[in-house]
Amino acid sequence: MSTPRVIVGVSGGVDSSVAAWKLVQQGEAVAGLFMQNWADDGSGDCRAEDDRRDAVAVCGLLGIPFHFRDFSSEYWQGVFAHFLAEYAAGRTPNPDVLCNREVKFKHFLDAARELGAERIATGHYARIAQRGGQWQLLRGADRGKDQSYFLHQLGQNQLSATLFPIGELDKTDLRRIARDAGLPTHAKKDSTGICFIGERDFREFLGRYLPARPGQIHDPQGAVIGEHPGVFYFTLGQREGLNIGGVRGRPAAPWYVVGKDVASNILYVDQDRESPWMQSTLLHTETAHWIAGSPPAHRFECTAQTRYRQPDEGCSVTVADDGSVQVRFARPQRAVTPGQSLVLYDGEVCLGGAVIAATDAPLEQRLRPSPSPFEVSAA
Repeated sequence: MSTPRVIVGVSGGVDSSVAAWKLVQQGEAVAGLFMQNWADDGSGDCRAEDDRRDAVAVCGLLGIPFHFRDFSSEYWQGVFAHFLAEYAAGRTPNPDVLCNREVKFKHFLDAARELGAERIATGHYARIAQRGGQWQLLRGADRGKDQSYFLHQLGQNQLSATLFPIGELDKTDLRRIARDAGLPTHAKKDSTGICFIGERDFREFLGRYLPARPGQIHDPQGAVIGEHPGVFYFTLGQREGLNIGGVRGRPAAPWYVVGKDVASNILYVDQDRESPWMQSTLLHTETAHWIAGSPPAHRFECTAQTRYRQPDEGCSVTVADDGSVQVRFARPQRAVTPGQSLVLYDGEVCLGGAVIAATDAPLEQRLRPSPSPFEVSAA
């Protein structure tokens, strides 16, 4: 068979299966490549071998070559080590963003080129356009499945060598196509959560790498409410897993995480889901990444997401001399979390994004040990 022009990342799921099917239907010279990004830890929770068998079956049905690469070492160094360091620091990282940047659109792309391919393709719900000599990342047509949020760290080199064959489809149509084509993955359940944790208990998994360090749970006024197993197991806005029973003198209402003091090992909670202690209108980021290679302007208006599947939020953006950005929202935002990704949009176009470093939420401001980044106005 001739050298494939496109290598499809086949994950063993229905999305990548239909991506491969569509390219075959278009007459492309295609091959599939399965990436193993996590070494089996012996827990029995890793589904990689099942997924690999499904990927082999899909490639066999489509009559395309199958390739395998083990990127577990690269994943550990480029994604998981950072994941652990962020949690240990009390932040909440987004490993899917790093996985795309460090593995799927770096090592996978390199492997595809070594196999002689010109481009890679994946089953992401996103689209690519070329306008005015620039490559643009666009939202997927199915807004409920759009994955551009996780792809905002891609640049011109990656987009010029990438295809998203299912970006124009919605999930219902995709399932129908898979069923009609007889793809063995057509009814397979979508994977959810972080790939290396899978269906297992998050706290139990993280506890293997970050030993439990119990401490006190306080309300924002400092009253002791209970005990926690470790502040790094929790994230802002979280309700589940606090195990706070009836508290004398307090209503029988749910508690929500509103802050973390890692240095003092204190977790802060409140009974108001929309607690003012975790509301913010201003945030500051680490160095931003721009898909076009540079920001649209020093100051501009756009929309933003501070978490996946969040509705668009209007904001004004100021780019600092060091490459970070300061974002002011048109209305208060709940539980904006340091370590997570801020992703910026102009309509359907993803402009880029950055890791959130700090917000002006009242409790975060009170707990911050160093001077506030908001005290120096981005003039």
